[in-house]
Amino acid sequence: MKRKQFVKWMAFAGLMPVAFLAACGDVKKENKTEANMSAQTWTCPMHPQIVQNKMGTCPICGMDLVPFDKNNKEAFLTLSESQIALANITTVAIGNAAMNNSKTLNGRIVTNPDQTVYMSSRVAGRVENLYVRETGVKVQKGQALYRIYSEELSALQQEYLVATAQARQFPENSRFKEIERAAKQKLKLYDQSEAQLQSLLQSGKVAPYVTYTATASGMVAELSVTEGQYISQGGAVMKLEGYGSLWVEADLYPTEASSIRIGQTVTVTVAGWEQEPQQMTIQFISPAYPGSSQLMQVRGSISNPRSQWQPGLQANVLLPLKSNGDALSLPVDAVIRDGKGAHVWLQTAKGKFEPRMVKTGMENADRIEIREGLSTGDTVVVSGAYLLYSEYILKKGSDPMAGHNQ
Repeated sequence: MKRKQFVKWMAFAGLMPVAFLAACGDVKKENKTEANMSAQTWTCPMHPQIVQNKMGTCPICGMDLVPFDKNNKEAFLTLSESQIALANITTVAIGNAAMNNSKTLNGRIVTNPDQTVYMSSRVAGRVENLYVRETGVKVQKGQALYRIYSEELSALQQEYLVATAQARQFPENSRFKEIERAAKQKLKLYDQSEAQLQSLLQSGKVAPYVTYTATASGMVAELSVTEGQYISQGGAVMKLEGYGSLWVEADLYPTEASSIRIGQTVTVTVAGWEQEPQQMTIQFISPAYPGSSQLMQVRGSISNPRSQWQPGLQANVLLPLKSNGDALSLPVDAVIRDGKGAHVWLQTAKGKFEPRMVKTGMENADRIEIREGLSTGDTVVVSGAYLLYSEYILKKGSDPMAGHNQ
């Protein structure tokens, strides 16, 4: 009996260390799991500055947060062949090439003041007839536009008839001749032609109406009176605009001012007529900046013989820049720009990509010059760069250019 009890106690004593070690292992394993969970962090794919120690949503855009390893400080990405194929990542070895560039200036078509005519009344009176009653109507030179009734004109005509009769009755009297000449001159100042004066003398009846005709062909841009309205001498009646020649005004930034000069020839393309580029000579560069803007203005004129363009249309002015025959250049999509500057992605090994800060220069619609940051022969990602940028943020939770200076 005692022997059996002794054996039981010995077996229990032998199992105690094993149980104790197993319990310690479970505690360590649990502590390690809790430590890993506490080390896990989450971030927003769109706003990597948002970092939390638990799952949730982004307070800025509302997207679900994704986990990332904040202790992973490696500044490169490693992708498999399938990932590269899915992301459509392609690369090219950068080299020297000539770059011909032109800077596009935003412009607009405006009226050429040299082809603007203001019609006004030479006499005070009432607008008896208005032959053109709306804007946008095209008129020809010599076309009757309006007729004015003027009592003052009637009085001057009567004065001229009396002066003429006196001069004829007393042909030897030079004073009457001077009075006749003065009366005739007054009527001419009131837009009375020689033919109208002869008609007045032949009929012997005053005609208090004066008809005004268009002094140039154009479009009625403004109409300042209505029929039956009284106007004063010199009062504005309408404005005619000619569109045979138009101005093109473009905005110029201070950094671009050195690349343009008066007399320089540039190319102008009008929105909707890109296939009909026009050559224009720079005629004016504003000498000062407007008070509310930091943009200068340049101006030139283009011919418009078919009147196909009207003021208000948008236009682009292509300003040619000097060609650089020894420039490192890349496709525009290969360069990613943000608030910290510009960077590209290099392929340093098979499936391994890392960001590189660069300094850019001349740029056109297709390519951009790289002045600093790359060397001839570097393998650069030309498509899929933005996907690499997003993947870096998702995996590491930070901007790939954080801590870099341009």
